[in-house]
Amino acid sequence: MLDLDHTAGTELPLGEYRDDFRARQWQIPHEDSWKLECGQHFAEPGFPSWDAFARGAWEKSLALLEEERDFLAEFGARAQRERICLYRVRVVDEPLTPYLQWELHLLRLRAEYGERIRVLSTARSGSARRLASKESKGRELLTLGARALYRIHYDPSGRLAGATRFSDTSLVAEATEWMSRLYDEGEDVARYFHRSVAPLPPPRVGPDGRRRA
Repeated sequence: MLDLDHTAGTELPLGEYRDDFRARQWQIPHEDSWKLECGQHFAEPGFPSWDAFARGAWEKSLALLEEERDFLAEFGARAQRERICLYRVRVVDEPLTPYLQWELHLLRLRAEYGERIRVLSTARSGSARRLASKESKGRELLTLGARALYRIHYDPSGRLAGATRFSDTSLVAEATEWMSRLYDEGEDVARYFHRSVAPLPPPRVGPDGRRRA
């Protein structure tokens, strides 16, 4: 496990985090960006597909995801021009939460446009089981090149709340190496999707996007 001391980082409320991320996002030509996601439920109000998913309109939510293709194609083309490789490790606990069932449809699309995504399932990986057990501690990490590592924070409902930014290059390198080892353990998102997600019936969700009894 990677230990991060919050006192060694800079706390960024939501608005500051978004501004900081946007200012740095494309300033890493010829470098990599790594993301680790362990949470099993998030809330993304304002994203049309998630809004449809949360109100139980499953087919509409998938149709709205398809409308993201132009944006994803443009984003992927820019990353390719800048020679920025985007890596993501998605920890999943099974059976899948409704949110993860929805998000894996989005991640499959992202992979089609160049993001290198692997799934680390608790059904197959001890590392995934340990990470899923840490979910309440907000183990969501993101690097931008060699100079910025964010630990992303969410409120109790699963909404994005801000981040802690770490700028120590040795710590960024350690986090990158750790995530790359997890990536090596994972399974390609398209293969996982076709086996474990595509056959599922539409999820039953309440108004917050969580499973309905």
